[in-house]
Amino acid sequence: MDKLTEMEVYAAVIQRGGLSAAARELELTPSAVSKLIKRLENRLGVRLLNRTTRRLSTTEAGQQFYQRCLDILSAVEDAENTLSNYGQIAKGKLRINSTAGFARHQLLPILMEFQEEYPQLELELQLSGIPVDLVAEQVDVAIRLGVLEDTSLVARHLGESRRIVCASPEYLKLHGKPRVPSDLKSHSCLRLSTSRSFNLWRFQTPDGEQLIEARGGFLTNDVNALCDYAMQGGGIARLSSFMVGRLLEDGKLIALLENYEKDQQQIHALYPNRKQLPGKVKAFISFLQNKLSDRPLWD
Repeated sequence: MDKLTEMEVYAAVIQRGGLSAAARELELTPSAVSKLIKRLENRLGVRLLNRTTRRLSTTEAGQQFYQRCLDILSAVEDAENTLSNYGQIAKGKLRINSTAGFARHQLLPILMEFQEEYPQLELELQLSGIPVDLVAEQVDVAIRLGVLEDTSLVARHLGESRRIVCASPEYLKLHGKPRVPSDLKSHSCLRLSTSRSFNLWRFQTPDGEQLIEARGGFLTNDVNALCDYAMQGGGIARLSSFMVGRLLEDGKLIALLENYEKDQQQIHALYPNRKQLPGKVKAFISFLQNKLSDRPLWD
């Protein structure tokens, strides 16, 4: 096994916090990883890791060697990425993180086209309702809605999305249509269990901003389920325009309180700030901007 591979295995052990976790990621056996570490320590003539039955930690020498490994592996990756970018080749695994709602209504309908354009790419789509650490989770591109808090990341603007209060024709036929925001207090408003702010509905009235806390008999941790329940007549929902735009056009949902709309979200594609942008990330960002630029408000 060459020195570069040894460095990759050693770095994986540190990053994953153990031999078994590193072995799973690298598709090796734990015994193979253990033998490689011992062989590396023997060759270098220094102990790199302190190992107990419960814990693994680096020695001082091991930590210094780990940092040098990262530098070398990063330099190798940059060299490969430079060639990949030069030839416009997108290959390898592309890890994408997105909210479930945006993935279902915007990403999934176009990902097959992207994969057909770049057949050497393997796509891994991760769905998460909360932001993840792109570096720690090894995410290449994340789709984020709302205010950006991590300024260390590079952001590419994809568009804007309004929050639209809506309900099915069946629900409105049975319960009537709210005329002003305060009318919502007598309706069943559908809620998301993973975000309190999602359930605080803001409206702009002649008297200033009005905040209505959604209350009702249905609660879910999945925004797609919330949308489906609204279509079935389960109550009034406040959903992103990129989710409900076509449903409104088709009459499956009816927009409410449009004169009082307040909330609007910015949507960005984020990726770690690297000197050499991998060809796969460059290709995906360009694809997203080309496909989505003609619908900046998703209406």
